[in-house]
Amino acid sequence: MFGGGGGGLDPSKMKQMMKQMGIDIEEIDAEEVVIRTADEELVFTDAEVQLMNAQGQQTYQVVGSPETRDRGEGSASAVEAGEDDADEGIPQDDVELVAMRTGVPEDEAREALEATDGDLAAAVERLE
Repeated sequence: MFGGGGGGLDPSKMKQMMKQMGIDIEEIDAEEVVIRTADEELVFTDAEVQLMNAQGQQTYQVVGSPETRDRGEGSASAVEAGEDDADEGIPQDDVELVAMRTGVPEDEAREALEATDGDLAAAVERLE
């Protein structure tokens, strides 16, 4: 159907046909690809990555041999710990806004927000 004779299709002809069908393929120079599951991370440090765009739908193809790590190790635990520290119920943006508005240090602004259950106006009023 796609070519004459035996054997496969010439890669340049294949690319030309795909382009005619509205499919664009781009090589991505990825340094690292990480796939996180509930239990582990698959880390590709030598992956070949291609982005295929077909009619607005983007598909990524990753080829390589991953290293498998438990989720409790390395950068995942640092990210999770950072999320736990920052998520005390008060968004960091709110803390910065109250601190900037009142001229107090961020720790005082956070305390005022915690005391007012995150109410920005009440925290500002409390500190002024």
